[in-house]
Amino acid sequence: MRFHWFLPTSGDGRAITGGGHGLARRHGQAAASASRPPTIDYLAQVARAAEQAGFEAVLTPTGTYCEDAWLVTAALTQVTTRLKFLVAFRPGALSPTLAAQMAATYQRISGGRLLLNVVTGGEAAEQRRFGDHLGKDERYARTDEFLSIVRGAWDGPFDFRGNYYEVEGAAVAERPDPVPELYFGGSSAAAGPVAARHVDVYLTWGEPPSQVAAKLDWMRELAAAEGRTLRFGIRLHVITRDTSKEAWAEAKRLLDQISPEDIASARAVLSRSESVGQQRMLALHEGYRAGSHGGRVRDLEIHPGLWAGVGLVRGGAGTALVGSHAEVADLVEEYASLGVEEFVLSGYPHLEEAFWFGEGVLPELRRRGLLGAPAPVRLSA
Repeated sequence: MRFHWFLPTSGDGRAITGGGHGLARRHGQAAASASRPPTIDYLAQVARAAEQAGFEAVLTPTGTYCEDAWLVTAALTQVTTRLKFLVAFRPGALSPTLAAQMAATYQRISGGRLLLNVVTGGEAAEQRRFGDHLGKDERYARTDEFLSIVRGAWDGPFDFRGNYYEVEGAAVAERPDPVPELYFGGSSAAAGPVAARHVDVYLTWGEPPSQVAAKLDWMRELAAAEGRTLRFGIRLHVITRDTSKEAWAEAKRLLDQISPEDIASARAVLSRSESVGQQRMLALHEGYRAGSHGGRVRDLEIHPGLWAGVGLVRGGAGTALVGSHAEVADLVEEYASLGVEEFVLSGYPHLEEAFWFGEGVLPELRRRGLLGAPAPVRLSA
């Protein structure tokens, strides 16, 4: 298993920060709404904490209301030694040959620490903000061509003529070493075949294990039809403590800060999302209404240890692993038994929660023989 953390480039704090998929805030308010703005100094603290805690990489999001993933992570390669950066980007926002060149350069200057998260985009308004006016299915068709060209350029020169791109002699100065692994998520009928043809790791949001199992079976069949196999990853939040009582008390603290008005506002926006994955996330807490039953924290427990409270006000990944270190490790094992090999995690605030998981759950997984010894980290003076 491989464990990754999250870089909060739209801000961080001790409350569930809004935003994420489909939740655009007014211009200038994204970072201001967080108690810890995403300064390079703070993001460097989070990156170093993730590295020291034993995570392999950090996912860095893409979108209007966060800092640019390529620029921020390139800077952070200079203050870390081993940590990899899972850089999210939108194919519709740059040319495929330029993306191939950027990735190759990044690998050289970082010593091979780049991973790529391909975000086709499920929110029409967000896409239009970047000048992209294609419909959802067309965006996936374009991503299909985009990834063909990126991989072709790494081995170039490469010629391609399709419905969205036409390139001649696409190439990079030097093939990236190693070639960056491609991560990709998408739950729609248009998304699956693209992932099956091109990506290394298929990502799903943290649905209950039975739903995750069905999705992974779907992707296995699609990949087999292409003569390929995929690795699988899952995107989750985490609240882990020395005892279950302490973990659920922290979940309750986060829930108590969310007002019914916040929930109603978020649902109004997210219900308009084009993303099938986002609609699946919303369905996980469809029956919950703050105030109707006192807002009990365990009413949002949709599977033992899996809590849907984050998704009340945050787009995208909306569930958290909650419990003692051993209980969280149990749930990690349950997902691993389905074929999930990579876990992309986060928590509020990201600085402290990286250590809670790294010092609590990872040693527990090692005691069970599920992880090897942690890689050494050279700390700067």
